[in-house]
Amino acid sequence: MTGSGTRWLPLLTLGAAQFLVVLDTSVMNVSISQLVADFDTDVTTIQRVITVYTMVMAAFLLTGGKIGDAVGRRRTFAIGLVVYGVGSLMTALAPTVAVLTLGWSVIEGLGGALVLPALAALVGGNYAAGRERALAYGVVGALAGAGIAVGPLLGGWVTTYLTWRLVFAGEVVLVLLILAGLRSVHDAPLDGPRPRLDPVGAALSVLGIALVVLGVLQSTTWGWLRPRDPEVTVLGFAPTFFVVAAGLVVLALLRAWVRRREEAGQDPLIRWSLTAVPPLRSALWCLLAQNLVLLGLFFAIPLYLQVVLGLDAFQTGLRLLPISATMLVTALVVPRLAGLLAPRQAVRLGFGILVVAILWLLATVEPELDDAAFAGATALLGIGMGLLAAQLGNIAQSSVGEDDRGAAGGLQYTAQNLGSSLGTAFVGSVLIAALGGAAARGIGGDPRLTADLAGQVGVAISRGLDFVPVGQAGSALAAAGVPPDQAAVVLEAYAEAQLQALRAGLLAAAAIALASVLVTGALPATRAREEQAGPAPV
Repeated sequence: MTGSGTRWLPLLTLGAAQFLVVLDTSVMNVSISQLVADFDTDVTTIQRVITVYTMVMAAFLLTGGKIGDAVGRRRTFAIGLVVYGVGSLMTALAPTVAVLTLGWSVIEGLGGALVLPALAALVGGNYAAGRERALAYGVVGALAGAGIAVGPLLGGWVTTYLTWRLVFAGEVVLVLLILAGLRSVHDAPLDGPRPRLDPVGAALSVLGIALVVLGVLQSTTWGWLRPRDPEVTVLGFAPTFFVVAAGLVVLALLRAWVRRREEAGQDPLIRWSLTAVPPLRSALWCLLAQNLVLLGLFFAIPLYLQVVLGLDAFQTGLRLLPISATMLVTALVVPRLAGLLAPRQAVRLGFGILVVAILWLLATVEPELDDAAFAGATALLGIGMGLLAAQLGNIAQSSVGEDDRGAAGGLQYTAQNLGSSLGTAFVGSVLIAALGGAAARGIGGDPRLTADLAGQVGVAISRGLDFVPVGQAGSALAAAGVPPDQAAVVLEAYAEAQLQALRAGLLAAAAIALASVLVTGALPATRAREEQAGPAPV
C-alpha cells in the first residue's frame, strides 16, 4: 500500500464482497414465512432452497480456488461478482420456486464459489503479514458475521414493509459498486507458473460434497434409517445413510486422486499436504463447526419467533440485532488484544461462550417471549461468534505460504459453507424429527382424544410433520372435518411439540459447540503478537 489514506480502500471493497455473499442466507432465513406464502409452498421446501445455496458454494469452492490460481485472483474475483449479480437479478424477478432455486441457490452459489477463495488470497496479498493482516482478516470475519446478523434486520424490514425482492435488486447495485472499487485492489499473483485445472478432481469434489449435504438435507423427508416414505427405500432402509456414505466414498477417491497427481508432479485440485498442517487443519474443523452452529441457529430461531410467536420479519430482525452488534464489536477488538489472548485461548473461550449462550437461549423458548432474557442470550451469542470470527480466518491463511493462499482460501470457505449447509440441514432434521416424536407422544397419551382420531393423527405424523403456525394447522383440521373440541386437543399437543422440537434443535447446536473444543489443540498457543508470526512450513 502506498499511502496511509488509501491503504484500507481494498479492505472496504473486499469486505463489502464478503458481506454481500453471506447476507443472502440470513435474509432468506428471516423471510421464510413470506417466501412460503409468496410461492405457495412449505417450510421444508424453503429449507432445501437455503441449503442448496450453501451446498453449491461448498461443492465448488475448491474448484473456484484453483480457477483463481490459474487465471488470476483479481480476475476471478471480478468474474465471480458478475455471475453473482446475474443470479441476484434473477432471484429478484423469480416467479416460481424453481427460478428462485436456479437464480439464488445455483447461479449465486457458483458466483460465491469464485469470489470467496480469491477474496481470501487478495486480503493476504494487499496487507503485510503481522498485525495489519490480522486486523484485515478480523474485519473480513466480522463483516461475514455482520452479514449473517444484519440480514434479519434489513431483510425483515424490507420483507415486512416492501418486498424481499428489493434486497436482491439492491445486491445488483452493490455488485456494481464493488466492481468499481476493484481498481484499488492489487492482485495476489503466484510466484511460479500458473497451474492447470484438474477436471477429475473438480468433479469428484463437487459430487462428494453434494452427496453428503444432500443426504443430510433429505433426512427430514426420507428419515435416517427407518424410511418415512415406504416407496423411497434402499434395501428396506431410508436412502439417507447410503447417500451420505456414497459421498464419503467419493471424497475418499478424491483424496487418492489428488495424492496420486501430487506424487506424479502434476497439478492437483489442491495440495493434499496442506491438510497435514496442524494449525490449518484445526482451523478448518473449527470453521466448519462455527458455521454449522451459526446457520443452524439462524434457521431455528426465526421459526420460533415467526411461526410460534407470530412475529413479522422486521420484528424478528430487531430481536436478532444484538448478535450483529456484539459480534462486530468483538471481532474488531480481539485482534488488538494479540498480546493478551493466544488464538487457541480465544477460540476455546468463543466456543465456551457459545454453549452458555445457547443454553440460555434454550431457556427462553416458551409460549411467551422474555425480551430481556432473549436479548441477553443473543448478545452473548454474538460475543462468542465474534471471538471465533476474529481468529480463524487469519489462522488458516497464516498457516501457509503466499502461493498456497488461494488453496487455503478454498479449503477455508469450503469448510465454512459445508458447515452452513450441514447446519441448516442437520438442525432442521433434528427439529422436524423431534416435532414428530413430541407430537406423537402428546397425542397418543391424551385420553381426551377418541381412539379413531388418535390413530389417524398418528398415521399422519409418521409420514412427517411440517413446522407451520398453529392457526394454519387448525384450519387444516377444520377442513378435514375434525370436531372443534377434538381439534383443540390436537393443536394443544402440536403447540407443545413445536417448543420441544425447538429446544431439541438448540440443544444439538450446543452439543456441537461443546464438542468443537476437542479440535482446537493444534491452534497457536502463544500470546506473541501477530507481526512476529510467520507461515508454518508445509
